[in-house]
Amino acid sequence: MKFMLILQSDESSPEIAGPSDEALNSMGRYNEELMAAGVILAGEGLHPSSEGVRLEYSGDDRTVTDGPFTESKELIAGFWILQVSSKEEAIEWARRIPLQTGQVEVRQVVGLEEFDQSNEYVQKEKVWREKLGEPRTA
Repeated sequence: MKFMLILQSDESSPEIAGPSDEALNSMGRYNEELMAAGVILAGEGLHPSSEGVRLEYSGDDRTVTDGPFTESKELIAGFWILQVSSKEEAIEWARRIPLQTGQVEVRQVVGLEEFDQSNEYVQKEKVWREKLGEPRTA
């Protein structure tokens, strides 16, 4: 099962805005634990919202708005994608993240096996993922 651990934080938090060497080293050790356990598929921090844009969709219209997004109370600051055996295991890994502030949301990633396997798009998606080197799950 794949789970995404979504780090949400105020961008002014010292851990996000300018982490200390100690905070970086703690996060590095945590990431090494994930690698040693063989559960991490991806993990990255994100630049501040002031460097991003948002797109709003209304029918065929697309509106692009430059950051920062000060009205957002729960900005995504980073993420990990883990391959684990259960939601409980994902939660246990999330508990170990060395944060002093912020919050982490744990969400299961939708897998192809959850869809009708005879669907044309599902079949195309399987072929596409195989070309990218992802293991088949269904």
